[in-house]
Amino acid sequence: MAVWRFDAIGTRWEIVSDEQLDADNRAAVSAAVEGFDRTWSRFRADSDVHRLSVSAGSLESPDAGPMLDTYRELSDATGGAVNPLVGNSLSALGYDPGYSLVAGEPLAAPVDWARRLQWSPGRATLADPSQIDVGALGKGRLVDLVFDVLAAVDGDLVVDAGGDLRVRGGSIRVGLEHPYDAAKAIGVVTLQDAALCASAVNRRAWGSGLHHVLDARTGEPVRTWAATWAIASDAMSADAAATALFFDGGARLAASWGVEWVRMATDGRVERSPGCPAELFTSGARLRPATSK
Repeated sequence: MAVWRFDAIGTRWEIVSDEQLDADNRAAVSAAVEGFDRTWSRFRADSDVHRLSVSAGSLESPDAGPMLDTYRELSDATGGAVNPLVGNSLSALGYDPGYSLVAGEPLAAPVDWARRLQWSPGRATLADPSQIDVGALGKGRLVDLVFDVLAAVDGDLVVDAGGDLRVRGGSIRVGLEHPYDAAKAIGVVTLQDAALCASAVNRRAWGSGLHHVLDARTGEPVRTWAATWAIASDAMSADAAATALFFDGGARLAASWGVEWVRMATDGRVERSPGCPAELFTSGARLRPATSK
């Protein structure tokens, strides 16, 4: 097996293939990552998203339709808790493009986001300047794009972007990192021809109780769930479901998409979907079956 590691979009990537990727394949991957980041990054001064945060207008991207259609489903399922105009809310708490990490007062995202942000399969348009943030599913979308770029590469393939990954061919075992102790796992999943994405409050955290998973309705970080893991056929669906599972309605949405999942509460409770294949290590945690709420 050959492993190619590189840093992009603020995380460590690892692509595992049967044979070393040639220069053309590496260049195609790099171009896909750069193109997505230049369009959708909230942290780049030269991105389209940054431009729209300063002056209303449009961006062109084939990812606009798939991502924002999924955001509509997420918003509907969670009662508005997930919202692509949450970027200003993140900035208000210090997770801004300049990484000030200085928290102000919480700021709710606009509830009428689908009126302010219009989209078609290849375009997104903002009526007024605002910070779009696609963190609820964007990394999963990019994993899928890179996976598709390498579709013609023979043999087994793993595309792993900081733990959000998609696998083709042979199976791999993946640990579910404990959100309060990175040296431990609460379980393992055997993954084959599928994607696994996770989200946790210990990642992208910058102060007491401050982290990147916000309830868009209040602009405040979530407090009930500490970590989520979702398994789907594609990484964007897994990433989106992992976000939705922090809120009421998330389990119901995952069931409708055929996504299996695990989540751990801040009090140590662990829930799982009825068909989830994960092997959980329940010592020290209270395991209970999930309800679709």
